[in-house]
Amino acid sequence: MKNSGVLFFFWILALIPFTIQAQNIENAIDSLILRVFNDNDGPGGVFMVAREGKPVYRKAFGKANLELGDNMSTGNVFEIGSMTKQFTATAILILEQEGKLKVSDFISKYVPDYPNGNKITIHQLLPHTSGIKDFTKMKSLPDIAQKEMSPKMMVDFFKNEPFDFLPGEKFDYNNSGYVLLGYLIEIISGEKFEEYIQQHIFQKAGMATSCYASDRKVIKQRAYGYHKKEYGYVNRTAINFSVPFSSGSLMSTLEDMLKWQIALNRNILLNQEESAKAFTNYKLNNGDKIGYGYGWHLKSINGIPTREHGGSIFGFKSMGIYIPSKGIYVLGFSNCDCNSPTQLVKDIAKLALKKNI
Repeated sequence: MKNSGVLFFFWILALIPFTIQAQNIENAIDSLILRVFNDNDGPGGVFMVAREGKPVYRKAFGKANLELGDNMSTGNVFEIGSMTKQFTATAILILEQEGKLKVSDFISKYVPDYPNGNKITIHQLLPHTSGIKDFTKMKSLPDIAQKEMSPKMMVDFFKNEPFDFLPGEKFDYNNSGYVLLGYLIEIISGEKFEEYIQQHIFQKAGMATSCYASDRKVIKQRAYGYHKKEYGYVNRTAINFSVPFSSGSLMSTLEDMLKWQIALNRNILLNQEESAKAFTNYKLNNGDKIGYGYGWHLKSINGIPTREHGGSIFGFKSMGIYIPSKGIYVLGFSNCDCNSPTQLVKDIAKLALKKNI
């Protein structure tokens, strides 16, 4: 018994340096976040750092609902904006994996009346090189922002706009391309985009709290979105989610987004061949690389490759960075578009690499 006690004592002593290091890292991350998310009575955010699929840091800041005074929790559900594009791109690759399309197909194969659809491939929509007009840059957007729009109506809204450039000539981030991809998913699968994502991605990945956004549905633990004015915070501007559609209308949580990353890593949704297409750094017609795959920016931190994407929709901002070689995933959500998590997530990712979290 005495020997057992001595061994336990030395085991405790051995753990102390690791405990201190973990506490120091937690304090360092807290310090970064509190530079921006420092209003305990205002909207806030949630942040997570995971390594090899397991959270090593997870915290909430501020309020999820100002009117009720509800504190933010790490389980709150956020609108994730353009991080939706990851799911839309993956849905296209699932359909290709099933033999229902090829990314080399021209749009005209599925939408015969699309102007110059015989010159634009599905592939060119995915890495934003199609040249079609981004509907978010159209002056007439406010006319439809709060209307219920079918996918066809959305495509009709921008399809007759002149090209910004010839397909494959430039990279220009484009929401129209991803709305068109959502429309193609519906045409090819015979299912509504919302239902397709729910059945073929969320359910298979175990993402039980993720969903297509709605202001009418009762969504448990919803974080409410806000803007900040000179005189204080206000509820976010209303938008009909049929407008951003497959370019930005999904909701999720920290836990579910980690499940998403795990599903991608384990090829639960895509085989290795299709998965590789998502994370290929594509080229323009002239051979220049664009730093974008299918639904992800492909960048680096201190020379270490990363997969990144952010999102912004009225009242919400989001950002996620995955570092494949280290198995590190850093994620941040904000429920006020006055506080962006983008730079914070980048800084936390740099810290995670430096401290070898």
